[in-house]
Amino acid sequence: MPGYHPSCHARTTPDALALVVADTGETLTYRQLDEGSNRFAQLLRSLGLKPGDRIAVMLRNSPEFAQVYWGATRCGCFVTLLSTHLKPSEASYIVEDAGAKVLILSASIGETPRALARDHAELVPGVDKVYYAGDPAGEGAMEGAEPLSEALEAMPAKPVPDEISGFHMIYSSGTTGRPKGIVLPFTPGPIDEFNALEGVMPIYHELDPLVSLNVGPLYHGAPLSGMVTAQRLGGLFVTQRKFDAEGVLAAIERYKVGVAQFVPTMFVRMLALPDEVRTKYDLSSLRMAIHAAAPCPVEIKRRMIEWWGPVIFEYYGSTEGVGATAITSQEWLERPGSVGKSSLGPIHICDEEGRELPPGESGIVYFEAPGGRVVNYLNDAEKSRKATHPEHDNWFAVGDIGKLDEDGYLYLTDRKDFMIISGGVNIYPQAIEDCLIVHPQVLDVAVLGVSDPEFGEKVKAVVQPKDWADAGPALEQSLKDWCRERISPVTAPREYEFVKELPRLPSGKLAKHELRKLYGNSVAVV
Repeated sequence: MPGYHPSCHARTTPDALALVVADTGETLTYRQLDEGSNRFAQLLRSLGLKPGDRIAVMLRNSPEFAQVYWGATRCGCFVTLLSTHLKPSEASYIVEDAGAKVLILSASIGETPRALARDHAELVPGVDKVYYAGDPAGEGAMEGAEPLSEALEAMPAKPVPDEISGFHMIYSSGTTGRPKGIVLPFTPGPIDEFNALEGVMPIYHELDPLVSLNVGPLYHGAPLSGMVTAQRLGGLFVTQRKFDAEGVLAAIERYKVGVAQFVPTMFVRMLALPDEVRTKYDLSSLRMAIHAAAPCPVEIKRRMIEWWGPVIFEYYGSTEGVGATAITSQEWLERPGSVGKSSLGPIHICDEEGRELPPGESGIVYFEAPGGRVVNYLNDAEKSRKATHPEHDNWFAVGDIGKLDEDGYLYLTDRKDFMIISGGVNIYPQAIEDCLIVHPQVLDVAVLGVSDPEFGEKVKAVVQPKDWADAGPALEQSLKDWCRERISPVTAPREYEFVKELPRLPSGKLAKHELRKLYGNSVAVV
């Protein structure tokens, strides 16, 4: 399908906005995106990078992110995306593992990019050049890094002569161990064609004008896909530098957003806004509100449908890209808690030995991948092997536990790695978290197993109250009473602790490895 690239829109609608960072006011037109991406592609060529080579970026959501991404991918390079929450040792492992030759950093992220720039000879010896970008002028300078803006000014704003498409590589979040690079079956080709891995949804083609919003970090798969799709189609992509619940509502109204994507924790934050704030914004332009990345508590999703109407649409999948499900609001209201029927590859629920289980029984979720799709982790054949079914080499699992009903609708139970074994009973934290998160005084919660001399593990709830002044014995008793009325006493938390903030990744996932380290049940890094 020729003609789908920001450069095409730069020729036809050069002054149209390609990107807005709603909370900072930064904007990027298609002319600026085309010129900046051309300059970056020229810079990479001047540094000797060829198609197939890799760069790494740890950037804020910013106009520079879009220019760097499109610049690398229009000259055949691959962009390794680094979470802004990584420690220096974690980031340096990924950069070296990926074989990146150029590193782009935003100083305002914190100590990690500063350490990578300052100590790059020791931390990332394979990197030839380090640049800083993505922060307001005068705020991004870092010892050991050069300003990307100055390097780009010296480059011509015209395409490199051998344009060919590149792609990106995302590393697993490392919630249970060392992150792994997820290698997708990408085939280079003309830059102005969609590829199947970009995951475009029909709604993006239907909207005119196309205005999409995703305020998640652009190093994560879904926000990046939202940006790429909108800009391939000549639409406006709206994001935020940092998620702000009321700011999202204001952006939907101001820019007349037609399609938006969220993670469940964003729903929780928006629902926690006072009624007079939630109801003062006009959200009538919204045709579809997509959510994914983490299970959504039933009561939270029900409230969102009551508030926004049947525009809520959910999908379930993984960055590995070997299977997916989808469900509309209407279907979900008939089957609360389901993540839908398969939209990519038949689903199989199996026990630990790989035996297929009947409907209604929980087990490991395997997707029967379509031709050409496999789970492939960079430099880790053993991890790739473990993701494959013991008897079917085209069935793959990424660690989720779930069950199917008689009609083929999937219900997720939890992650296999998060299961708690207490007194011989398997307990899945997700159901307990779903119970506690709708308590009127709770803003966020994590449930995990901690060591217990009698039962091996016991269930502990780590709770972030909406109001820190509520933390204490009275709230703990209220939570105990709440659980007693709603879940089995066997699974109810035996211990509570209150914190001012939980370590949650911008993707919406809890960083449970950090909690396990803090509370003494850490998982070995492998």
